[in-house]
Amino acid sequence: MGKVVVIGATGTLGQAVAAALKARHEVIEVGATRGAHHVDSTDPASIERLFQEIGNVDAVVTATGKVHFGPLTEMTIEQFWIGLRDKLMGQINFVLAAQKYVNDGGSFTLTSGILADEPISQGVSATTVNLALEGFVRGAAIELPRGIRINVVSPTVLTESMESYAPFFRGFEPVDASKAAQGYLRSVEGAQTGRVYRVGY
Repeated sequence: MGKVVVIGATGTLGQAVAAALKARHEVIEVGATRGAHHVDSTDPASIERLFQEIGNVDAVVTATGKVHFGPLTEMTIEQFWIGLRDKLMGQINFVLAAQKYVNDGGSFTLTSGILADEPISQGVSATTVNLALEGFVRGAAIELPRGIRINVVSPTVLTESMESYAPFFRGFEPVDASKAAQGYLRSVEGAQTGRVYRVGY
């Protein structure tokens, strides 16, 4: 049994990941505004305060991140920055700030998404950010010290999110959040590092 912090634990995916991990781990649930603990993933000082509160952990899971969906021809630089600042750097910030709080042999698990492999119209921000996250994980895997592992889970669109995202994902077969959560178990409880775990595609 390990001590696992789940960032974004109040979201649809985060709730499913936390539930799956609770069978064998002590799970600390963190949200942006809800949950037992709060953190602003875009603010390294906020991340530092969080880990000073909760102390060392065996695993960090991030299931967070906003990106802007919209036509490339109309996208502003500020709209493009949303995904870079929130989903990309928000997750990277956790690795940079929290690595000293992860126990020897612990792990990080980040979240990308199917648009890394299957671009869609109006999804250029998501494709860019997801591929950048996967690149970061591959690079970080060979440098993290003390046997710390890092992987990224890339789920397809969630069944629970189709009400909001269906217009963007015509023809995509969604996956239940509980099934997507299995990718996170594989990362936290497995032995691999530098991997992209694709779920549902």
